[in-house]
Amino acid sequence: MVNYYMFFLIFLSCILVLVSGFSRNLPILAFDEGYSHLFGDNNLMILKDGKSVHISLDKRTGAGFVSQDLYFHGFFSASIKLPADYTAGVVVAFYMSNGDMFEKNHDEIDFEFLGNIRGKDWRIQTNIYGNGSTSVGREERYGLWFDPSEDFHQYSILWTENLIIFYVDNVPIREIKRTKGMGGDFPSKPMSLIATIWDGSNWATNGGKYKVNYKYAPYIAEFSDFILHGCAVDPIVLSSKCDNTTPKTPSIPTGITLDQRRKMENFRKKQMQYSYCYDKTRYKVPPPECVIDPKEAERLQAFDPVTFGGSHHHHGKQHRRSRSKLKEDDDVSFM
Repeated sequence: MVNYYMFFLIFLSCILVLVSGFSRNLPILAFDEGYSHLFGDNNLMILKDGKSVHISLDKRTGAGFVSQDLYFHGFFSASIKLPADYTAGVVVAFYMSNGDMFEKNHDEIDFEFLGNIRGKDWRIQTNIYGNGSTSVGREERYGLWFDPSEDFHQYSILWTENLIIFYVDNVPIREIKRTKGMGGDFPSKPMSLIATIWDGSNWATNGGKYKVNYKYAPYIAEFSDFILHGCAVDPIVLSSKCDNTTPKTPSIPTGITLDQRRKMENFRKKQMQYSYCYDKTRYKVPPPECVIDPKEAERLQAFDPVTFGGSHHHHGKQHRRSRSKLKEDDDVSFM
């Protein structure tokens, strides 16, 4: 464990605060360099360039892919183009999870893209779970300032020991700081990167009012520009692959610059449609990390109530590591 922390500190020493546009300096991987097919048979197609992949949903199945390594902190990104036209009930997800290894105390960091009826916009949802805290959803939901089905846009996750930031096109849209009140609810164990497309008809669009219509299938989500810049962890011995031989790579941020914070606040003021912090039906008392803004609370009342689909851990085909599966009661610590 001492060696692990030495390696981890070396990894962190390479991380510096950088201005917007940092991800353009990070290496982009071919699909096969970082990811493997998870489920969906022929509904996953790697393009000829090897750097792009399509996953599709039809009446038979959805599809997904998973990173070849587990990661303990880092910066993770992909450019995504979502299906167009009628997409009600369709869910596209780009997220981190260790639900295949820690079934009852897993962690997640989620981007979810929720389809809509014709003429209505896609919505984006973010959420985290830590240590199996699925009874305390920390969802936020937003609109976007562009049509995500017209072109590729970059969606990124920064995860450190005490901070998680979600980015859209290098604009931070949400910052989650670890607080004492959160206890073990902050993600703290190594996770895989996963992307899926699946049928969320029972909740994704207007609480399940509008379902997937397979007349418009296949629904195709396109992925490219894969960045996996983190500290890889061996899934069996849980040792870090970061050591003093790791070449120094271009920097990634450890926080939000003043300019980025201004952009984030502007985005949240214009685009946020739901925050768990203001959901008095779910939480009589807001979770401890919430900072209540009365003006924000009033503005969010204008939006319809929302329904959630829960953890990805419970959806579709689970990925099982071929060499090892940790029990949820294993005495393993990464802090």
